[in-house]
Amino acid sequence: MKQRRRAGWFILFTVLLCAMLGGVYGRQVEATTSDDDNSAVQTSLSEFTKVYAAVQRNYADPVNPDKALFGPTNSNYLGAIPAMLRTLDPHSNFFDRRAFAELRVEQEGKYYGVGMSIQSRPGKMGKPVTFVVAPMPGSPAFRAGLRPGDIITKVDSTPAIGLSVEKVANMLKGPKGTVVHVTVDREGSVKPLHFSITRAEISQRSVDDVFMVKPHIGYIHISRFSETTNPELSRALKKLDAMGLQGLILDLRGNPGGLLQEAVEVADHFLERGQLIVYHYGRSSPEKRYYAVHGDNGNEYPIVVLIDRMTASAAEIVTGALQDHDRALVMGETSFGKGLVQTVYPLSDNTGLALTTARYYTPSGRLIQRNYNNVSLYDYYYHPEDVPTPHTEVRYTDGGRKVYGGGGITPDVKVPETKLTPTQQTLVRNAAFFKFAQSYLAVHNTIPRDFQVTDAVLAEFQKFLVDQKIPVSSQDLKNELPFVRQHIKIQLVEDIYGQNVADRLSVEIDPLVQDAVDHLGQAQELLTNAKRYMASKGER
Repeated sequence: MKQRRRAGWFILFTVLLCAMLGGVYGRQVEATTSDDDNSAVQTSLSEFTKVYAAVQRNYADPVNPDKALFGPTNSNYLGAIPAMLRTLDPHSNFFDRRAFAELRVEQEGKYYGVGMSIQSRPGKMGKPVTFVVAPMPGSPAFRAGLRPGDIITKVDSTPAIGLSVEKVANMLKGPKGTVVHVTVDREGSVKPLHFSITRAEISQRSVDDVFMVKPHIGYIHISRFSETTNPELSRALKKLDAMGLQGLILDLRGNPGGLLQEAVEVADHFLERGQLIVYHYGRSSPEKRYYAVHGDNGNEYPIVVLIDRMTASAAEIVTGALQDHDRALVMGETSFGKGLVQTVYPLSDNTGLALTTARYYTPSGRLIQRNYNNVSLYDYYYHPEDVPTPHTEVRYTDGGRKVYGGGGITPDVKVPETKLTPTQQTLVRNAAFFKFAQSYLAVHNTIPRDFQVTDAVLAEFQKFLVDQKIPVSSQDLKNELPFVRQHIKIQLVEDIYGQNVADRLSVEIDPLVQDAVDHLGQAQELLTNAKRYMASKGER
């Protein structure tokens, strides 16, 4: 049976290579390869078959076809399929069963479980321990009383110490309405704490912050684009409209992207009906254009969009569309530059292939994708700022402003990321605020909603730093008092009242958000000038 399955995978791999020619797993398209191209591919397939057969016959140890084709689990080594895809571009990818299941959860934006983020760290004797990073606001875990820093020691009757974080996460998930018993160790508690938690549908909200940052000035943060993003945004805008919305800060910082259709529907909220949002085409993918269908219903309040170097893909589509139509002023850092369209092809055995089939272009014709030739995969993903952004591809917005393509979205107002001071870096690197919150609450148990960081709290924090041997002197603390007070408060508020309440505090002191509020007048001018410019050309 195993040999039959392995043979099936080999056949699948061969078919997969053929799929590169014309789309076996996607919609049928006309062949665009010549007879010479097909002959070359057939020759390559024949060579691969001979090599694989020789390896399986003669290698010193039995060959595991799954490892040969897909690569070893939890390893940096690549199998034949991932290695082949790696030669194409940084975003074509093969998903094994676990990765494909995670992709579907990410796209759907929901799963069944207790609703908390967890991580692993080394424990006693080097065994990994899983601890709670943060329960999701309003989730079963949050309502039950789980706190950041709690160490999960048992799930039902199974000890969790020594298990991978993936195994613990899978044990916490389960059918809706079922009960899972979680045992944790908490700092300050002599005995283990036991929680009985009823699993529920956990919606991973993509519109995770919505409030008035100033009177009549709304703030919305979109963390990713999943299947629920558009309805979430509709509810958010309705909420802000009821409060007299007259200007909007749309925060897309750190948004890695997601589903194209959701990006189109998000942009549709802010553009006039019929305006182009994005288009894409590829060698075997005919050009497809996406337009605003519903439109903004005449809402012309100014918008500032915030981006950074990790704003990517679908988030860049929204940003590019609003910038090209002069509907929003863009502030922050140049975005990531991910403009390749991946079509996901489900394969057998619950695996999948994400294959680049086209490239995205903004309404003005800008290519979003930045250069990835002669760039290591590590630098491509983690140091995008090191790749210079070319300004050779010049396009124009509706108002006649120059914009540039081929390297992400360049903001209208460049604001570099605020760099941490050496003392701030030391505190963050040692997770000082996260750990202090556990220590403080072990003694005080809770805090009031109007909690303030007093001198007494600062004295406890300084003693904690000494006890933990974190190299920050009393003079260092004095030099960083505003930063220290803010982060102690935010962490304690998160532990007791939830991440959404803490995030609001963070936004209210965010200098870029405050700067964006001050630039709303400039955003209004962009829109007014664009309408005047288009009218002078007779296009509106």
